[in-house]
Amino acid sequence: MSSHASWLSERGDSYERLEFLGDAVLGAIVAEELCRRHPSVAEGGLARLKAQIVSRRACTAVGAELGLGRLLLAEGEALGREDAARLAATPTVLAALVEAAIGAIFLENGYETTRRAVVAAFAGRFVWAEGAGLDPKTDLQEILQRQGRSVQYEVVSAIGPAHARQFESVAVVDGVESGRGAGASKKASEQEAARAALAALADDGSAGS
Repeated sequence: MSSHASWLSERGDSYERLEFLGDAVLGAIVAEELCRRHPSVAEGGLARLKAQIVSRRACTAVGAELGLGRLLLAEGEALGREDAARLAATPTVLAALVEAAIGAIFLENGYETTRRAVVAAFAGRFVWAEGAGLDPKTDLQEILQRQGRSVQYEVVSAIGPAHARQFESVAVVDGVESGRGAGASKKASEQEAARAALAALADDGSAGS
């Protein structure tokens, strides 16, 4: 991988071109992996997850975990660069190094090897984004709004003692039950009902309408 642009006489010799390529490859790999993991999640939900996983913050974290800053620091010190420590600790630089590394791996080893490396390196980012950003109710609402339809949720049962109550809800789309789900709270049961409704839409081919 080439040096930082400020350390070279010709900017085109830096890692910026690899960064450009790596950004595109990263996006494609994450999009493919999300589609594989979540076959019933709508485009809007997938887009939100992808944005979090490929964000600068996520790439910076991955760069730190991989020690790319230390590699840049070592190179800068070998070149006698006084700004090496500052650049090696700069979040935008770490994020750029990750994308450049992905671009270099892609050119050298092809898509499949790069895909495996990216999925492994970004595993923690997938877990975090999926825990924080996956929202079946929002995804279902977005799909139905595009179709001129609407959804309502009804709690059909609440059983058990107050400290361990189990709720069951249904997602009613245009007056017809489209999904049913259970959970330890009303909100959780509605999310599961929405998830079931999304799966039903995917099965009948109307999720992408």
